[in-house]
Amino acid sequence: MLVRRSLLRRLGVGRFVAGARLDDAVRVAGELVADGRRVALEHVPGRGDDVAAELVTLASRVRTAGLADSCELTVPVDRVGRTAAGEIGRAGLAVVLDGTPADVDALADDLPGAGVVVRAGEPGAESRCRALASGHVRLTSGRGADADLAFVRCLNVLMAAGGRPAVATSDLRLIAIAGERAAWNGRTPDSWEHVMPYGVRTAEQHRLVAAGLTVRVAVPSGPGAPAVLARSLAGLA
Repeated sequence: MLVRRSLLRRLGVGRFVAGARLDDAVRVAGELVADGRRVALEHVPGRGDDVAAELVTLASRVRTAGLADSCELTVPVDRVGRTAAGEIGRAGLAVVLDGTPADVDALADDLPGAGVVVRAGEPGAESRCRALASGHVRLTSGRGADADLAFVRCLNVLMAAGGRPAVATSDLRLIAIAGERAAWNGRTPDSWEHVMPYGVRTAEQHRLVAAGLTVRVAVPSGPGAPAVLARSLAGLA
């Protein structure tokens, strides 16, 4: 298993991970925006690094590069703490809060306009979607048939409401269902978006953009990103 995880880390850098530095994240974000896509920055600092300070610096560099309108920053509330997460949320770049539902939802009340990650496979996901449906919810898919059914139930809630849902999946069947639900609810292409991982199903991302849909690419970066990617691909996350 250690050999497999080491291999996944090596393969991930460059293909699935922007790189270790903040500049790598900004560079890849610029390339994606120039290609017609939007970006969700998912920076993972190394052990011992000041996570909040790095995320604030990244937000500043994205603004300086003129990419702020096309980028949002995923903020790990559990890792940085609610106070620091609030400071990051006021750093001038759109944010999506990720972490324990109770902490995330409480902080979202203090940060108008902040998005929230909801994992469809978690208990209470559909209820959370109903409560948050008027805002920006990034709905993520899970593994297995039960998780897929939960994802579709949550998707139905979000698409029927007045918010701006982000559909985070690379499953082609769920992508198609999202398009169907959007059409049934009379949604315009700019009222919702797809979110897909960097380096995954790139041809499908281009197809969706060519069809006039919004695609946001989740871009991992930072010294800790390859390890997170390895755990995810190995089924350990």
